[in-house]
Amino acid sequence: MCPRVAHPNLRKGFLEARAYQLEGVAESLQSSTLLVYPTAGGKTAVAVMAMAETLHRDKGAIVIIAPTVGLVDQHQRTISEWLVSDFESISITGSTPPRKREQLWKASRIVVTTPQIYRNDVLSGLILPSDVSLLIIDEAHHAVGNHAMALSADLHKENGGERILAMTASPGFSRDHVRSICNRLSIDRIHLRSSDDPMMKEYLSDLDIVEIRVDVPNELLELASPIRGWQRSIVDVERRLGRYVHEGAIGYAGLSSAMERAQAAIRRGDGTGYASLSRIALAMTLNHLINHLLAQGVAAAREFLRRKSVDSDSKKKSSRDLLKDRRIRSLIEKLDDMQEVHTKIGSVRRLVAERLRRNRGGKIIIFATYRDTVSAIHQALSDISGAHPVRFVGQANRGESGLSSGEQIETINSFREGHHNILVATSVGEEGLDIPSADLVIFYEPVGSETRTIQRRGRTGRRRQGDVVVLIAEGTRDEGAVSASLRRELAMKRSIHSVRRLLTSGPIDYNLLDSFTVDLGVEFMKADLFISGERSRHAANLSEEREPSTVIDGIEEEVSSLLDPSSFRPRGQFGLEDFKRS
Repeated sequence: MCPRVAHPNLRKGFLEARAYQLEGVAESLQSSTLLVYPTAGGKTAVAVMAMAETLHRDKGAIVIIAPTVGLVDQHQRTISEWLVSDFESISITGSTPPRKREQLWKASRIVVTTPQIYRNDVLSGLILPSDVSLLIIDEAHHAVGNHAMALSADLHKENGGERILAMTASPGFSRDHVRSICNRLSIDRIHLRSSDDPMMKEYLSDLDIVEIRVDVPNELLELASPIRGWQRSIVDVERRLGRYVHEGAIGYAGLSSAMERAQAAIRRGDGTGYASLSRIALAMTLNHLINHLLAQGVAAAREFLRRKSVDSDSKKKSSRDLLKDRRIRSLIEKLDDMQEVHTKIGSVRRLVAERLRRNRGGKIIIFATYRDTVSAIHQALSDISGAHPVRFVGQANRGESGLSSGEQIETINSFREGHHNILVATSVGEEGLDIPSADLVIFYEPVGSETRTIQRRGRTGRRRQGDVVVLIAEGTRDEGAVSASLRRELAMKRSIHSVRRLLTSGPIDYNLLDSFTVDLGVEFMKADLFISGERSRHAANLSEEREPSTVIDGIEEEVSSLLDPSSFRPRGQFGLEDFKRS
């Protein structure tokens, strides 16, 4: 029998006992904690166990906030399954009438909601943060700036709110960003585990990541040619002015550098800088259009120009001027009459057909950036034998079609229950989808963001081996996005460790786990002893574990160890704990 966690407020036999999760529970009970696990590492299990103990020892409410209605629904479902029936949870979303919310806040000690609702209801006096014993924040990487999640946390702290358990798989690559999250949430501790951690690794299935490179069709190269010529003429002017200095192909880095030089010229009193700013901004827009066309195809380029048209309607002069140009008008006319021709579409069809041929019961998720691309992929898959695709996009905005919050939940459930076996999603599907049986994820294009890459990648391989396929259009921004994401992911690991070292939170107090036991089938064991036993079982790997590394641009970059510093001192060195009083 697999060991199970036992607690007065947990349903018997529902939670597998994992030592690293119990360590996370202890830390979260001790003080406000940022929990950083890879997707499928079991953040939700830690949260539910922390809830169970908080309900056991405190009388206050527990509030869980998640960024989407789909995640709110998912969390409520999990809580209902894992906690004993004495503690019923409720959800409050934007569809809940304000007049009912006060009653709902009083009806349960466990409320799952969105950050906007929590903030609004705190401001309205419907819920007092001082009455909340534990605030759980899912996808905590959003808790910066003016995001509703950050503003909710501000109100929570300002009005007497207590412990926060923040959870994310990807807090960001910048040390300042990680520090900002921790400061905003008053985080005292960071509980971090990576997929190569010996205590976690045995619970994660293998994940194969494959890159498939495709050629850009000649039809798209021909469509892009006039736009490229236009962009080159702008850059040639800026080269002569000494503002565009990068060699090689025109790209975002060179244009950004030119923009900085133009701004510097203005600060020096050089009036020509203003004209340069306008030209370079146009060149950047053309760069985006070219990349949309070559890296993603007809649908993405068409959607990009449609969004510019919306901008034009809102009286943005730059957009109006762009759309008046004969080259853009000609491109729009051609795109309107074209079907999707990008070779990525054919690659997606082949991958899907092959996967369904080998495994009729499998599930596939395909990520694309733009809704038109999602629609094009959905249409391209509709005639494949055994394929039952469904679109998953965000809510409607600016004249675009979309799914309401209720429709999003229905779509997720339909996919989870097997009515559809292919989910074609925009970024709305990147966070939090708990679909254990998804065994293939396809990136229609790579993304340069380490956060989005980690979230997308984590949609597979949760319970069994999964595959991730990344489609890369050669000679486009796709190639740079792959390496950018890798660099950022490594930087993220270093940043987390750096901030973690600044938090002087002290050792873990395992006495906080006294209410937990582990059911071994033949006997029950105290949680702290179970943790100790698991650490002993992995002792050889733990003691020898070195910082993971990779090679980027010929330089090996180290990632800080997950272990306490005392465990990786150079041989022959000692700490104060090694010297006993005589």
